[in-house]
Amino acid sequence: MAPKIAIVYYSTYGHVRKLAEAEKHGIEKAGGTADIFQIPETLSKEVLAKMHAPGPAADVPVLSDPATLEAYDGFLLGIPTRYGNFPAQWRAWWDQTGKQWQSGGFYGKLAGLFISTASLGGGQESTALAAMSTLAHHGIIYVPFGYAKAFGTLTDLSEVHGGGPWGAGSFAAADGSRQPSEKEISIAEIQGAEFYKTVAKFASGSA
Repeated sequence: MAPKIAIVYYSTYGHVRKLAEAEKHGIEKAGGTADIFQIPETLSKEVLAKMHAPGPAADVPVLSDPATLEAYDGFLLGIPTRYGNFPAQWRAWWDQTGKQWQSGGFYGKLAGLFISTASLGGGQESTALAAMSTLAHHGIIYVPFGYAKAFGTLTDLSEVHGGGPWGAGSFAAADGSRQPSEKEISIAEIQGAEFYKTVAKFASGSA
């Protein structure tokens, strides 16, 4: 039986959603399927309007109940960093997972990360590191992207791009004007494919 993969993200301006879609495309190219969910918004419509943010996507299910993820074998988590850590929306969602923490609802499941920051040094690595504590408390097995599967792209310095061994990534610019580049999309697709293959090995008991 094919493993069940969930891609869960929060995105203020759409950058992380684009990476999420690329991750899904990569999973599909590898022969799998994935469901995409978005984290509930915690900001009011008035605040979002002042930020010139579009608000939650109307065509993506909102993951209000953490128990939904208990049915999945693996998760890819999309995080827009805030000061090198989870944004409040993600933190609020994790704060609702006490039942899963106590019962082991997420225990032994696999997770990968992809992250968006405004700029270089904005926290793509530190956000991944900060996430390790949350994953550890739940007994979730972190699957790093590594370098081997996209070495040439990850180490290419001919242009600015996000992503690294922790997972795919994008730079959005301070005003949110920069969209994920072709290289960043490519890295996300490769990560999606490789994450699916890894979860499939675990699900089949061959890992």
